[in-house]
Amino acid sequence: MDDQAAPKIEYGVTPTEVMASMAGLDFVRSIFDGRLPSPPIMQTVEPFDSTAEPGVVVFHSIPAFRHYNPIGSVHGGYAATLLDSAMGLAVHSMLPPGTGYTTLEFKISFVRGMTKDTGVVRSEGRILNVGRRAATAEARITDSKGRLLAHATTTCLVFEIPTGAAGT
Repeated sequence: MDDQAAPKIEYGVTPTEVMASMAGLDFVRSIFDGRLPSPPIMQTVEPFDSTAEPGVVVFHSIPAFRHYNPIGSVHGGYAATLLDSAMGLAVHSMLPPGTGYTTLEFKISFVRGMTKDTGVVRSEGRILNVGRRAATAEARITDSKGRLLAHATTTCLVFEIPTGAAGT
């Protein structure tokens, strides 16, 4: 029996004050290394081998039967979750303390379908531009042979994170 069990992932939402106190790259890395909880949405895609560098986020996932749609392949929402997460976290990795973002829009192109037999997929998000009020990013999902499965672009609103009591 293996003495090293996989670390248990904690899911939750980081308090606003904690998120606002951290540079974006530190925040993303803290989620990836388990010092902060992983967002609950990640329970659906179970990312692993996650890395974050300034403006670039990479993680892996395995599509499964539980991700299937009624026509017998992986639902597009699986890819959408991976792509939106990769792009958003890439943007977040470039933000200073006290700054957050939200997705304004994103566009996805599905290139190849996925099934439970696809195996490990790699999601990579990269910033295109991060300004004071808006940011753009792109992401790609590839299979273990490097074939493109889906890609996307996004525009995010960048804003100051409100903290403290109203009126202060």
